Amino acid sequence: MKWALITGASAGLGEEFAWQLAAEPLNLVLVARREDRLEDLAARLRSVAGVQVEVLAADLVTKAGQYAVVRRLQDKSRPVAVLVNNAGFGLGQSFVDGDWKREEAALEVMGGALARLCYEGARAMRSRVSRFEEGYSLFGVKLPWRQRVLRGGGVIINVSSATAYTAMGSYASIKTWVRFFSESLATELEGSGVWVTAVCPGLMHTEFHQVAQMDAEAWPRIGFVSKEAVVRQSIEAARRHQVLVTPTWRYRFLMGLARLAPRWVMRRFFGAAMFSRAI
Repeated sequence: MKWALITGASAGLGEEFAWQLAAEPLNLVLVARREDRLEDLAARLRSVAGVQVEVLAADLVTKAGQYAVVRRLQDKSRPVAVLVNNAGFGLGQSFVDGDWKREEAALEVMGGALARLCYEGARAMRSRVSRFEEGYSLFGVKLPWRQRVLRGGGVIINVSSATAYTAMGSYASIKTWVRFFSESLATELEGSGVWVTAVCPGLMHTEFHQVAQMDAEAWPRIGFVSKEAVVRQSIEAARRHQVLVTPTWRYRFLMGLARLAPRWVMRRFFGAAMFSRAI
């Protein structure tokens, strides 16, 4: 059975990815800082889903934590076929008046660490790809045309955000980079047997706002979607090798409008003023 590695797996979207990927079924490597929560989740996954689950406690702010995950991605005896870069956190502060160390940590976890794991994961996945040609047949008669078939490889799912289409603080800026970086990486790896999907989810009922000390009640209830739907549609998009996915119809509609709107409109209505309502 193949393996999936999920960062930020101890709660929220990462935990939901664990449950749905276990149902594929895939064995799991769960990565997060909180080892106790990972062990609890791992025990429940083993019991309910019947898959193998490894716990890897690592702080992706640190180079040591990143290297621990890199070593697991490079393990040829238990190759990772699906990498989900989900680790991240809301900042809950304005950039200039906020704590620089928190900004720096966000850049490292959602930027530097994500890029490093994509680099190592893609190289490991690509090294396992085998290429061969397969013929076509019609009613048992072999035809002269042939197709190239890839075996092995893998999938990388990077969690961006619907805020990537807005101007709502440095969190939105980092997630915008994740979206564009994922598109560039997908283009670079086209035809290699490694596929990249960037997920741009909207508001969800998770620990995100609580951890960031943001007021979830500042946003309209209709804006919240279920994490189950977000993960399900993300996995479906990755299976189709879709590069960008905005889960749920309401956010696809809203983000479609955002792409068409002049940038001054987005700055005026979806910028610092809106962000400040929640902090």
